[in-house]
Amino acid sequence: MSEEMIEKIEEVENIEQMAEQIDDGLLLARKRLIERTKRVNGELVLERDGEVVHIKAEELE
Repeated sequence: MSEEMIEKIEEVENIEQMAEQIDDGLLLARKRLIERTKRVNGELVLERDGEVVHIKAEELE
């Protein structure tokens, strides 16, 4: 395998690793947001199918 090909493979592996870390970070942020919303008995305001939706703390998973 050429050196250039090895570098490309390593680059793809690095990109895949970064994408996985971003996904993990998003999941952690979601978990923390839900925990905080429950703790303060608040509600989340989201957009679903073009509509604004309010979700109360007791309705969160």
